[in-house]
Amino acid sequence: MSEQEATTLLPFIDEISAPFWAGCREGVLRIQQCPESGRLIFPPRPGNPWHPRVKTVWTDVKGTGTIWSFVEPHPPLMLDFTERAPYTAIVVALDVDPTIRLVGNLLKDENGEINDYQYNDIKIGTAVQVIFRKKTAEVTLPLWVKI
Repeated sequence: MSEQEATTLLPFIDEISAPFWAGCREGVLRIQQCPESGRLIFPPRPGNPWHPRVKTVWTDVKGTGTIWSFVEPHPPLMLDFTERAPYTAIVVALDVDPTIRLVGNLLKDENGEINDYQYNDIKIGTAVQVIFRKKTAEVTLPLWVKI
């Protein structure tokens, strides 16, 4: 891992989001779910919005989706990202439930970088598959590649 990768802003992991991040470390996309309705819940939250008296469960889902939106951040950027600019951030609508959307980066392959694709090379509706990249012992990030 390069020094630049080591200093990239990492997510805050708490007891509510821990199962999601544990799934990422295991190479699976794990999403919170209401056991009564079957509806998925993301981002993770302490309560069940569909049935407040029913505790949520965690379920592994197929990590495919489509690009729902994307953006190319412009300066000023956080220092860790300035040298990588320009890059794009994408929003992925999961195939299993398009109302569940995750933010990430589109890479050309498992060894790619967040600036692999230029803004004009990305199209809404493009099919993508999740991949996982270990950043620290606790944090493995979900990233995306075209399928």
